[in-house]
Amino acid sequence: MAQVTVEVNGRPYAVGCEDGQEGHLTELARMFDQQVRHVAGDMGQLGDTRLFLMGALLIADELSDARSRLAALQAEVGRLQSDRARFETRAVAALESAAQRIERLAAE
Repeated sequence: MAQVTVEVNGRPYAVGCEDGQEGHLTELARMFDQQVRHVAGDMGQLGDTRLFLMGALLIADELSDARSRLAALQAEVGRLQSDRARFETRAVAALESAAQRIERLAAE
């Protein structure tokens, strides 16, 4: 297991992670640090625990919004796939009908 030292709100924290995940963990810590610094800028230094809580809540809010958008997009994809299947069925039926008419005309 790897260990990475990340900085949040100007303080270092040693965090363990799976080998090879160090860069990803560092990036996540950077994103969290931005949220914490944003909260500190808006509300002042509230203490690490409250800053971290507010930062985590902001990130959770963003995650909730992203999940809602994803669910809406997945529903839209499902609707579009259903529409496509219905249109393909209509197109196949129209082509079969046209082919039958052509065959009848050719037989005459």
